[in-house]
Amino acid sequence: MTLIRSLLFNAFFIGGQIFMLAAMAATLPFPRAAIQGFVRAWTHGLRWVMRRLVGIRFEARGTDNLPQGPCVIAAKHQSAWDTFAFYLLLEDPVYVMKIELMRLPVWGWYARKAGMVGVDRKAGAAALKRMVRDAGAALDEGRQVIVFPEGTRTAPGARRPYHPGIAALAAARDVPIIPVAINSGLFWARHSVVKRPGTIVMHILEPMPRGLPRKAFMAELESRIETATERLIAAGRPADSVDNVVDEPSRQAVKAGDD
Repeated sequence: MTLIRSLLFNAFFIGGQIFMLAAMAATLPFPRAAIQGFVRAWTHGLRWVMRRLVGIRFEARGTDNLPQGPCVIAAKHQSAWDTFAFYLLLEDPVYVMKIELMRLPVWGWYARKAGMVGVDRKAGAAALKRMVRDAGAALDEGRQVIVFPEGTRTAPGARRPYHPGIAALAAARDVPIIPVAINSGLFWARHSVVKRPGTIVMHILEPMPRGLPRKAFMAELESRIETATERLIAAGRPADSVDNVVDEPSRQAVKAGDD
């Protein structure tokens, strides 16, 4: 039954993505808010379907650590879900992503329209400077920038080196840096057809201390994210967990996609 439900969900996810790409063309002549609103609506719908079809729920903890204004969110990345989840919590999020994704036909147009930031990993220091510049422009607009410091999805329990871009951005902009742990890979794993029932938990941690030297900053950031992620993975979440145990500031935003 789990396999059948997973196949149905995967069909919905792929088909929904195709439909979304076609339908979003109507938003291109309008301001960025139109396309961001479209993606947010898709995310709420996806959350509802993954709950009903494969029994995956979503819980956000520590949402009171999210500031109202600009900030940089440094998040663990285990699943495709992570690339949508922040639309449940933020009004106008900006993801930092591989430049190859920005160059894709159709999808890349929408990513640029939404103001996402591309990073060319082969361009070295020049790419880092462009990322800091483009992400800084988004912060100047009061937006929240999401960075996955490892640069790609990792399996639960796995680690990859943290890239220095997050430290460069922290040094260039005096905004809160918010570490985020997540256990999404337990239920929606990379390269896996099967989706397992349970509760994806995102834990938004306290902001990083200001003024740390780069090496100390990177060590502290990695320690906070990995330690909290290990706790979430060790605890796991049973399939009958409460769907929304969130803090009041973001309760309405997170619950908006519920039945």
